[in-house]
Amino acid sequence: MNLINGINYNIKGVILALKTPKLLWLGILRFVVVLFLTLLLSSLVLYWQDDILNMIWKTPESGWLIYIWKAVSWILSIFLAAISMVIAYLISQVLFCVFIMDYMSRITEEIVLGKTDEFQPDSWLSFFIYLIKQEIPRAIIPILITFVIMIVGLLTPLGPVILILSSIAAAVFLAWDNTDLTPARQMIPFKTRFGYLKKNILFHIGFGLLFLIPWLNIVFLSFAPVGATLYYLDKEK
Repeated sequence: MNLINGINYNIKGVILALKTPKLLWLGILRFVVVLFLTLLLSSLVLYWQDDILNMIWKTPESGWLIYIWKAVSWILSIFLAAISMVIAYLISQVLFCVFIMDYMSRITEEIVLGKTDEFQPDSWLSFFIYLIKQEIPRAIIPILITFVIMIVGLLTPLGPVILILSSIAAAVFLAWDNTDLTPARQMIPFKTRFGYLKKNILFHIGFGLLFLIPWLNIVFLSFAPVGATLYYLDKEK
């Protein structure tokens, strides 16, 4: 049931955002930032694809080896495109999206709880640094570790199993990156917040499953703070 709830809350967040102009524009802004960086890095990867491949394996002269080389070239392109998407997401999170996510979460709180007062930090710089410090253990490190495990998994007989498990793990931490916005802003200790993740692991798997759908995941990630905040507020009632 928690698994289904996770999927439902993610969809609820998108629906609420589509009905709320401010959330809609913030989600679109986040989508544009991630998409722009993804296309930029992917274009660079495709531009340098042959050079990268030649560093690994120079173009063979034999006829049948050329077909294998082309197959390897396409596999390498897909692999490098995946890397570029991860890098684009992490860069956008650090420089832009973590701030947008927090703002979307606060707007959602105001809609649900009826608050109208705006958040006024003592220092925007210190607040930004605080958000980044929360983002490092919550998403950046787990995603990087998961991605490394995925690469290692491709080189072992259990590669497909490891690939699936590591993808689910990445989805869980991406989900937690959103459900943790409100408790982190409330200055709840990290240990307590991580315990909340462990107690609600099935929900986070369900919430993050939609992040595993290629390209469509960018849309769900863009509006994920809304659904995640709705869930946390409902749990706290």
